[in-house]
Amino acid sequence: MSGCEGVLAEQHPAKLRSGADKAKLVSSNDKSGFTFRGRFLDADQAAGVGYEVTQKAHNALRWLINRQRHRSGDPRAPQIVVAWAVAGKEIPDPFKNSFELFGLEASAGKGESLEVGDVGQAFAHRLNRAIRGYRANLGPTDDIVVLALDSATPGRMAISFYRELKGSEFLDRVQEWHERYAWPQNFGKDLRFVGSPAPAEIAEAAYGRRVDDKQRKSTVERLLPCIVDARPIPFDLVASAVRHASNRPSSRPASVHWQWEKCLGIACSLVKGHYVDRSYQMNLESERNTRDYLYGRLLAIAEEIEGRALYVAGEKRDTTAARYMQRFAERPYSTWRSIELALCPYKTRLRTSRGPFLYNMEKRLDDVVACFAENEFKDDGPLSGEFLLGYHCERRDLHRRAAKANGTHSD
Repeated sequence: MSGCEGVLAEQHPAKLRSGADKAKLVSSNDKSGFTFRGRFLDADQAAGVGYEVTQKAHNALRWLINRQRHRSGDPRAPQIVVAWAVAGKEIPDPFKNSFELFGLEASAGKGESLEVGDVGQAFAHRLNRAIRGYRANLGPTDDIVVLALDSATPGRMAISFYRELKGSEFLDRVQEWHERYAWPQNFGKDLRFVGSPAPAEIAEAAYGRRVDDKQRKSTVERLLPCIVDARPIPFDLVASAVRHASNRPSSRPASVHWQWEKCLGIACSLVKGHYVDRSYQMNLESERNTRDYLYGRLLAIAEEIEGRALYVAGEKRDTTAARYMQRFAERPYSTWRSIELALCPYKTRLRTSRGPFLYNMEKRLDDVVACFAENEFKDDGPLSGEFLLGYHCERRDLHRRAAKANGTHSD
């Protein structure tokens, strides 16, 4: 590319991803395989790269990988994704979740306060401010490169993804990703925030914590165009995350419960982003009268009633709503009958000790049932992922009201 004559390189550098990496991006010295046989007579015809050029290019790429890469898959032969500005300016990492990328305006210990006002609007304001900070430093015509490297065999490496974008276009894509898939996330008692999950976290929500390296790497690769090219997330990932969130495990040990909470928030993010035309809000939508959303609200109310009764009695076990959640997602009408009958002894217990609470919950339950359209309540067909949105929003609203009554902070 320099226009000057130079010495051709017979071999090209390896060890791009780590010191033990043997895979090469450029290789043409295989005289017995299929690197160039049948196309060229010798290796010089297949690849003519100068020694100085190949050293500069490989060393620059190695420096970028060591400085700002995203790694996934097998540690011995990982998939590497790296994004950089050609001018060397700072850019947002497209493979981090919103908390890691933009931070929070609340204390790190308690996480973000989600109690006042429109959660989605507050998040949008913070995201806009963060993106404006990047725009002030990154010009709209600055070149951005997103590159993914992977190897199917120990000796050869390939560029599996490559995009060149302008600075303004890249920032628009990152902002759109975080806005579209933003949802209140619960990653543990010390980390709660509003925003979108990272691709690696989506892989865990879709296939479980024990997802193998190959599956994780494949998922990250499928999500790359969703972030960089603003494409919708494949529906099979959305459906898989919804199934995992619906299959609620026992609340013991506590670590398992937090993992389910994390999976639930990520599944809601994917459902909200996939059905972007439905304009789901992060707060409870009392006016949304779709069947799946209302059934999700019913499940949350039933869980709150039984959960309060268990708390009053000092019992620590899962509620009927929690144990029947997967069955409820498949056959809501018939399963709701079982859940509602199981609530009777708990209502009797609360009627003497928590009368006002029970009155409010029964009234709320009746109001939700009254919102069903004719014959929709008796429809026993499977629920879509929308029921998780109704369940999550109703539960958060109930927790917020309880915390406000007690004068404490709660998500």
